[in-house]
Amino acid sequence: MNRLPALSASLLVLGVLVAVVSGTIVSYVSISNNGIVKTVGVGLYWDATCTNGVSSINWGAIEPSSTKNVTVYIRNEGSTPATLSMSTSNWSPSSAASYISLGWDYSGQVLSPSQIIQVKLTLTISSGISDISSFSFDITISATG
Repeated sequence: MNRLPALSASLLVLGVLVAVVSGTIVSYVSISNNGIVKTVGVGLYWDATCTNGVSSINWGAIEPSSTKNVTVYIRNEGSTPATLSMSTSNWSPSSAASYISLGWDYSGQVLSPSQIIQVKLTLTISSGISDISSFSFDITISATG
């Protein structure tokens, strides 16, 4: 039985009560994401031993003006040295792409065949986001070489 929604609601009510008592107005937005991760010539994994593949990322609840990081491991699964690129597509709603961005700390180094690197993906939510309570998008990571 999942008690997370009830706990989240209780914490939200508690926060509102504290705000009312203290005379402060609280604004809270919870944004969640579920999307597909596609790879071309590389493998994307949750672990450094490359045994637990990533097929989607659930970013959880994210507030405006915030960022959230996820660490993944990328392996060059081709037979030649390669550099990586990343793109996003299929935003739903399409307006989410104007307020949400995805970056990474990959520095452009060439990966040898079978080489594994750790990469931090960073999702950033704009302070101006409105009328979006959930979103999804696809991430594509490709190797070229």
